[in-house]
Amino acid sequence: MPSAEKVEKVAVLKERIRGSQALLLTEFRGLSVHDATELRRSLGETGFSVVKNTLLKLAAGEAGIADLGSLLEGPTAVAFVAGDPVSAAKKVVEAAKRFPALVLKGAYLEGRVLSAEEAQALATLESREVMLSKVAGMLKSEMSRAAAMFQALQARFLGVLEAYREKVPAGEAPAAEGEE
Repeated sequence: MPSAEKVEKVAVLKERIRGSQALLLTEFRGLSVHDATELRRSLGETGFSVVKNTLLKLAAGEAGIADLGSLLEGPTAVAFVAGDPVSAAKKVVEAAKRFPALVLKGAYLEGRVLSAEEAQALATLESREVMLSKVAGMLKSEMSRAAAMFQALQARFLGVLEAYREKVPAGEAPAAEGEE
């Protein structure tokens, strides 16, 4: 029978999982205490915790993430990402360069478990702000193209009206239907 302390830890982990937009799972075998402390500082607001695999597996199951078990081999530390997953992944990859003992094992993002390669690929994406500015730039150029097209259409229509006006003598007005 599980102890009250373990039940409480599972409940806390479950709430942290539910409150996170993404989870980045790492292996930290060989990382010194000083390096681990430095790593936590470098990750900033991203909560980074060493967890027992059995407790995390239970909490993930209760939170509705049953597939996470495949990543829970060996010593595991989890980055609970509350903000932008891309910037958190970049921070973890940068930290892995400084601390070679840190290995990114995978991630959980938007209802999907990501492999180590997919989690690494997150770090190569541009930040959310850069992507949004690119989308805004594309939308602006499309709106400019549409405005130019409407202006050209209007100019053609006015050209046709001008040609018609020159063709019709000045004193003659076209007779309306029913007048005679």
